[in-house]
Formats: sequence, structure tokens, C-alpha cells
Amino acid sequence: MTQAIRFETAAGEVRLGRLEGETIIDAGAAPALGFDSTPEAWENVKNAAGTSYALKDVKVLAPVRPRKLIAIGLNYQSHVEETNLKHPDAPVVFAKFPSSITGPNDAIVIPREETRPDFEGEVGIVISKRGYRVAKEDAWDYVGGFTALNDVSGRRAQLETPMRQFTLGKSFDTFTPLGPVVASVDSAADKDAVDVQTVINGETMQKGNTRDLIFDIPTLIEYLSRGLTLEPGDVIATGTPGGVGDERKPPRYLRDGDVVEVTVAGVGTISNPVRNEA
Repeated sequence: MTQAIRFETAAGEVRLGRLEGETIIDAGAAPALGFDSTPEAWENVKNAAGTSYALKDVKVLAPVRPRKLIAIGLNYQSHVEETNLKHPDAPVVFAKFPSSITGPNDAIVIPREETRPDFEGEVGIVISKRGYRVAKEDAWDYVGGFTALNDVSGRRAQLETPMRQFTLGKSFDTFTPLGPVVASVDSAADKDAVDVQTVINGETMQKGNTRDLIFDIPTLIEYLSRGLTLEPGDVIATGTPGGVGDERKPPRYLRDGDVVEVTVAGVGTISNPVRNEA
């Protein structure tokens, strides 16, 4: 089990490291894409022997800055049922702009126009090597690790605006908290059964496990790589379980002052305060 972390020192340097409890072992300067999860990147982190930093003394950043951030909708039966939508016959794919990524402890900032900001805790996977037309039985060879993310969703923009601005509503600045680490695949007791949970102000909103995905991770990789080249560092958000705010009675949207936490087993917790745009 290894956890790769990207962080900023008190001197303003952006570094990669190996997280060991509350200590980070420096693994060198972070490249532009952050921790891209290639075998070489993992070897560098696993063998890191540089300066030690106390976790509390650095700013933890999103571990990866992907070229592509690919998200999957309606991938848990519990979420399909709460939306009263048809069971998908193929993965529902959409994009989130990588510029929406923010750190694991940074604020989610709600644009002034957005009246229905929602939460979606998810297990993210990070691609480790270039792949095109990857066979399902080979798919795990292309997964470099797991991370946690929140697919924050502006439901007003996504569902109320003319032509339903789905991508825009999913891609506002700060609408993808991600991290706190990329955990190696062996961090999971069972790579096909990873727990995810969303908590707001101490109240559990979502609980899921990737064993309940409608389209499992190998199926997603096979499907996406038909015509789309997956590259190291690309992130796939595998879908959210039931319990989202928009489907609650009454709805429970994110509010100024909330703290929303997403925990993925073997990865850890992202904890983001919510702020209205000034």
C-alpha cells in the first residue's frame, strides 16, 4: 500500500511525496500533471527518501492535474431509482473541465447564479499508461490507483437552462475537489469493492461500494477506450450512489458554511467548506 501526495511547502514549492501517517517523505518537484500514476512515478514515490514534512505544515493539493476528467452518470442502481430515470444500456459519459479541480481541503465556491448546488461523492481512478481499445480482461493493468472526488453539480445550470448546460453545470471553478492522495490499487482490500461515503456537517448523505456499479471499472475502461485514447494521469469518476441532494424530499443543496466530506476506503477523506461567491 502506497499513497502518493502532491503538496506545497511553506516556501511555495510544489512537491510530490509519499504519505506515511502524518508525515510526507519528499519525492521531488511535482511535474505539471502532478502524480500521473505511471509505473515510473510510483517507483519514484515508493523509493522516496528526501526531506520529511509534517502533514500539518504543508498545503495538500489535488494529487493529479489530468488532461481528461471523464465522469460517468447513473452508474449505481440506487441513483437510477432515485432519479426515476431509465436503467442505462451503456455507460452515460460526460466531461468535467480539469479547471474545475480543487484541493482536498479547499473551498467549494457557489456561483451567484447557481441555486441548486449539489454533491456527488465518487471513487475516482487514475489511468497509469496509454491505452486504446483496451480489452476488459486487461483493464486493471491500466489503473494506477484510486482517489476520492466530489462531482459537485450545479443543477440549475445542468437542468434548468436552455439546452441543459450539463457540462457547464458540472465544471464551475472548484466543482471537483479531488484527493487527498492517489492510493495504489493494492490499498484496497478488494479492488472491485471500494467503499465511498459522503457526509455533510456530520450527517451521512451517501454510502456506496463499487461492487454495486452498473458498469464496473474494467467495463468502463473498455468502453471509453473504443475511439478514445486514455493517457497517464487521466481521471475517471466512476459514478455516485443514491442520496444526492436534488432527489431528497425536500431537496438538500449545499449551503454557505457547510462542510462536505467524501471518504474513499484506502484513500482517505476530502473535506471542503462551502462558500457563496462574494
